[in-house]
Amino acid sequence: MAYNGIAHKYSKRLIAFEHNPRPLSSAAPNTLLWVGGLTDGLLTVPYPSAIASKLPSDWVISEVLISSSYKGWGTGSLARDARELGECVSYFRKLRPETKVVIMGHSTGCQDIMEYLLGKGHEGREPLDGVILQGGVSDREAWEDYYKEGEKRKELEEAIRKSKELIDMGKAKEILSPKSNAVFKDMGGPLNAYRAYSLLAKGGDDDYFSSDLSDEHFATTFGKIPKSTPVCFLLGSKDPYVPAKIDRAALLQRWTRIIREGGGVVDDEDGGVIPGAHHNLDDDPEEVVQDLVKRVCGFVTGLDKDTSPKWKKAGSHL
Repeated sequence: MAYNGIAHKYSKRLIAFEHNPRPLSSAAPNTLLWVGGLTDGLLTVPYPSAIASKLPSDWVISEVLISSSYKGWGTGSLARDARELGECVSYFRKLRPETKVVIMGHSTGCQDIMEYLLGKGHEGREPLDGVILQGGVSDREAWEDYYKEGEKRKELEEAIRKSKELIDMGKAKEILSPKSNAVFKDMGGPLNAYRAYSLLAKGGDDDYFSSDLSDEHFATTFGKIPKSTPVCFLLGSKDPYVPAKIDRAALLQRWTRIIREGGGVVDDEDGGVIPGAHHNLDDDPEEVVQDLVKRVCGFVTGLDKDTSPKWKKAGSHL
């Protein structure tokens, strides 16, 4: 299948693919940057194409390729992802001055957004006009749920111990053998000790969304999101990476409350739990995909209309 678009070379080795570009004679559009999760790359998730066909005429969507795309995640980090996203945002800010730039993350792309906004060096990064976190789930809780009993749980504990041991020995970049542990094999590779620990351990660098983290902890993350960057949460009711014990709506409401207590802004009219949606909506019914598309379009349209005062209200529709 062929896709119409423009490849923007935003750094020496990386591009962003813009769907359905506007005519060169038209006014510069606002830009929705989409960044995927582990193993994702250009056009590996179907729904950005659906969003592209329904966005308002003054918006375009570009899928961002980063070094962690495809198999690069296992030797990467959120810090590297955030630096590269910073380059991409800077590119579009220069290309289209005085327009809006929003990042939509899918899966680990949501952790990338958090790192962009809050991680080391965030003060020097370009501001964002909004962020959408779709499928922002805890890798740690997903692996704990999958490896929750007996010998499987012992394998998980050993994987965390082995990764930490290598890090403490100054071997954080050492590639882990998939033959040494079932967890490492299931995670795929190449995978180094640092990234394994970051994804699996409580308090690892990837551990932004775990439901067992305290409100006090979330106040140091969600509570620090700037009020100039409205947030929209989207989570599928059938996302298999969210353990059944977790109340999805309650978790989103908790994050929303903490953002607002910190002075931030959340769109809980368009955001929320999407009925019938799986993690990346692949093979979901068309009406489920269009529900997500409608919510994304509603969020960016709300930015154009400056509905943020309404989004600051304490009442939640999530």
